[in-house]
Amino acid sequence: MPVFNLHNENLHFLNKKLISWILFILLSLIWGSSFKLMKVGLISLSPYEVATIRILTAGLLLLPFGIKELYKLKRKEILQCLYAALLGSFFAAYLFCVAETKIDGSLAGILNALTPFFTILIGVIVFKAHFSIYKYFGIAIGFIGLCALFYAKGTVDISNIAYSSLIVLATILYGTNVQMVSRRAKHIPPLTIVAVGFTLLIIPCVLILFTIGYFHHPYTKLILLSTGASAVLGIFGTAITSILFYKLIHYAGSIFASMVTYAIPVVAMFWGLYDGEYINVAQLAALGIVLIGVYIVNKKPASIKTKDIVEDE
Repeated sequence: MPVFNLHNENLHFLNKKLISWILFILLSLIWGSSFKLMKVGLISLSPYEVATIRILTAGLLLLPFGIKELYKLKRKEILQCLYAALLGSFFAAYLFCVAETKIDGSLAGILNALTPFFTILIGVIVFKAHFSIYKYFGIAIGFIGLCALFYAKGTVDISNIAYSSLIVLATILYGTNVQMVSRRAKHIPPLTIVAVGFTLLIIPCVLILFTIGYFHHPYTKLILLSTGASAVLGIFGTAITSILFYKLIHYAGSIFASMVTYAIPVVAMFWGLYDGEYINVAQLAALGIVLIGVYIVNKKPASIKTKDIVEDE
């Protein structure tokens, strides 16, 4: 009987591992492709319009479920859902859109990869969390590989510090949100967190669009194209990915979930290959280093006790 129980525990662990990697890959693919949609949105709309339409679309998509779940939650839980929407999506959407008007995607990719660092830093300072040495080691290796990836490509422009700092601020918010959801709202289902949070942001988003003059645009083909791209970004790059991301936190912990930001530039690199860009051997080697770092972060050595593993996550 003990053997049978052990087998079941191992099977459950393997299932969690498999689900974690599937979620990780899906998030990487969707978020790695989101920058292209953001660029299309910025063709004829301001950064504030693109970001607001993105959040508004996510809220409208999830509105029926959000209203249903809203009345089931306590006031504290509703506030947790709102904080998650604000920290994990709302503010960052504006910061990224504004930054993308002045800095290149390569630099944005590197700066976005500071998310795991801030996730650990906030976890240690604010939440008094404890992480194994493997987490620090994996993050360091992955970040070195990511920097090497862009160095090999030779396209990083660091001239605009002010706009670069907006991405850094977004990663601080991401790290705070990851830790908050992981430690304060893990009992709330991911779909509920996302649906309630974005439902509460619908009215503010409509007011913002009125204030910035979006509804006064002549609805030309370019305006409709940019609006459509922003809406698709809201559906896939915000609503769906937020649900998947919180599921990943549940299955694999906060640090591995934040490592998705390491894979996003990799997906963007392959989009460049599709567009006719050349990928050299040095870039492939750097990609391998990034993947090694991600693997180490998600690896739970046999020497770590179960109690320590829970604390890591």
